[in-house]
Amino acid sequence: MGELTTIAEVDRIAGMTDPMIRNLQITQSYYEISRVFSARTGPCANWCTFATWASKQAGQTIRREDLLKALENHLAALPGLDDAVYDIGAAALEKGAQMPKKDIAQLVWDIADPRAAMNRASDAVARGNQKVYAEIAREFARFWDTCGKDEHYDAANIDRFCSTLKPGDPPDGQQYLKQAFSRYYQAFFEPDPKKKAEHILLANIEIGFHEQTRLQPEIAGAMEASVVDPKEFKKKLLKVLFPNQNGWIVALVSLFRSLFNIPSPLDTATERFATEARHRIRLFLSAHMMELGFPKGVRLRLGQDLKANFPPDLQTLTNPDLIALLNKIDPTADSVKDTAAIDWANLDDRLHFIADLFRCYQETPDLLSPE
Repeated sequence: MGELTTIAEVDRIAGMTDPMIRNLQITQSYYEISRVFSARTGPCANWCTFATWASKQAGQTIRREDLLKALENHLAALPGLDDAVYDIGAAALEKGAQMPKKDIAQLVWDIADPRAAMNRASDAVARGNQKVYAEIAREFARFWDTCGKDEHYDAANIDRFCSTLKPGDPPDGQQYLKQAFSRYYQAFFEPDPKKKAEHILLANIEIGFHEQTRLQPEIAGAMEASVVDPKEFKKKLLKVLFPNQNGWIVALVSLFRSLFNIPSPLDTATERFATEARHRIRLFLSAHMMELGFPKGVRLRLGQDLKANFPPDLQTLTNPDLIALLNKIDPTADSVKDTAAIDWANLDDRLHFIADLFRCYQETPDLLSPE
């Protein structure tokens, strides 16, 4: 059956400081846990199977593979931003800036700094990757040590494992993990294929519910990574453009204009640029992060409805706990309609997509491959 990643090994990997190397080892560890676990439950995807592919995808953002250059090219090709940069240059020169227009344009992009936005997104994804692995992979390892090799259902043994998990809902409680590992344990000994499949699906979704709730700060942070705040952007720009102006005079003029709602042309241009750049960077990061790669070149766009079908054992559900949970998080029951997560920072949107993703692909053997 093989050995699952040990608790000590999970702790070692979770404690690594290099985010790129750590992500590679997290992805490999998830694969090893998934493979050993599926040898016990049968050839179907468990939560670690999906986590393997999600961690692999996260690695692209963590390593910033070709994303920075693509982001810079994307922003440079947007006429609205180009026009705003031109207007900033014209307004700055009219106000007395002692700098060539092309240098002002370069200054605008240096202060906006798309590289910093990419770095912030990368850091947020890396923190989430580490946070989830440190908690959930460790519980898989501990579960395997405690219950993974039981030959007969032992209620006292699974209760002993679950008793150490914190009561309550996430993000602080681990009730959904407690329920999930109890379902996996039931699946070990369930002879009926349909009941087994439903136990595993319920466990997968319960861990997904816990995981996604815990990840909300990191996901929101990654999606919100953008240029500096418009006010901060303008402050930095003016400081470089007009280094010899007395700070109190600039502040007084700005206060006067704000009190009487009289924005200067430079105010208007910087506000337009910063707001549009923030919006465009978020859309770009969303498009690149809201994608999941599966074997054989399958690419799932998280902002689009799933196109897959439910496998035979999961087409009609009978497990009352599974039905109750889906009624809570899946507004389109027994359908992949409207599964698209338009805003990945929205927890409800993510849970709807993930629940149907797990259900559609649980019995896809390709997911268990080492590709």
